[in-house]
Amino acid sequence: MITVAEALDHLLSLVSPLPTEQVGLARAAGRCMVAPARANRDQPPFAASAMDGYAVRSDDATPGASLTVIGEAAAGHAFDGTVETGQAARIFTGAPLPQGADRVVIQEDVTREGDRITIGDTLENNPFVRPMGADFKSGQEVSAPRILRATDIALLAAMNIPEVTVARKPQVALISTGDELVMPGDTPGPDQIIASNTFGLKAMLEGMGAQARILPIARDNRASLEACFDLAHGADLVVTIGGASVGDHDLVGDVAASLGMERSFYKVAMRPGKPLMAGRMGKAAMVGLPGNPVSAMVCGHVFLAPMIRCMLGLGTALPPRQEARLAHDLDASGPREHYMRAELKDGQITPEPRQDSALLSVLANANALMIRPAGDGPRKAGEVMQYLPL
Repeated sequence: MITVAEALDHLLSLVSPLPTEQVGLARAAGRCMVAPARANRDQPPFAASAMDGYAVRSDDATPGASLTVIGEAAAGHAFDGTVETGQAARIFTGAPLPQGADRVVIQEDVTREGDRITIGDTLENNPFVRPMGADFKSGQEVSAPRILRATDIALLAAMNIPEVTVARKPQVALISTGDELVMPGDTPGPDQIIASNTFGLKAMLEGMGAQARILPIARDNRASLEACFDLAHGADLVVTIGGASVGDHDLVGDVAASLGMERSFYKVAMRPGKPLMAGRMGKAAMVGLPGNPVSAMVCGHVFLAPMIRCMLGLGTALPPRQEARLAHDLDASGPREHYMRAELKDGQITPEPRQDSALLSVLANANALMIRPAGDGPRKAGEVMQYLPL
């Protein structure tokens, strides 16, 4: 068996950044932008009023001053005159500040009669002006690579950037294996269960920026497996679930090898997830995950996520593990690195009491995978533990 770190090194050697493409901003959310984008304008493009009120010269903004209103400015409708001494222009939020004016007196500090305003006895010091370029200036850069969030999209739109350069979405083919499986919605026989792993992995991978497709269930015979591998043609990553061990019905390794897979490793010293294989099959990377539901999902977080990040152009550096204090004492751990389903709350982490790799309900209730090193000794409450967020 190899360590988790060694397995990750092997897996990341199987993939590389994918080609890029241009996409319109409306379709860019969640994509990995791989080339910097630069603003095409200043924001605001002019000095703008931050409040409804009256645009005036600063020298005229004194308590008790009486000024003549000479015009009006609204968002999208600038006042094209000049505010001189003793004058004011009615102005609304977002409107360009008229020439000559350099501050806004908010309407709450003013009384008006006809075309005359009088500034009240109390006057706020705030000029209520958003300077030109206060948010960003023309040429300012949005750095890459980055996964584009909703806030990034809003910023790029404000910068007048209609399209961005993104990595092509990694294409992932998901193959569940086993005679015991039926699809959700089907009626299982007395000795069958529902195929859940591919659906969970599809959701996970697409949340990371990949595009995953669920192939038909491969039955426990060579012809069925070969047919499913043929359907996976064109994928960047082929993921099988189940059948990767060494039992009489575990055929994935042999069939993959007969189809040209160059195996990189088999078995990892981790819990859950020991029966893990990987290699290259033609142009695609291939990963064989264990069939237990929790094992498959944990391996997805630990191994598939870094592969997707690499293909998206986010590099091979792993996100730093996070830390929290242990909520209660723990006995010594086993010889494999253990990813324990846990609850993170108020800065403390509590491993779930049941860690069986078949218990999806426990995984669904967890929000972290607490990591115990191989051969970890007893732990006391309050010790700092590393974890991966879920």
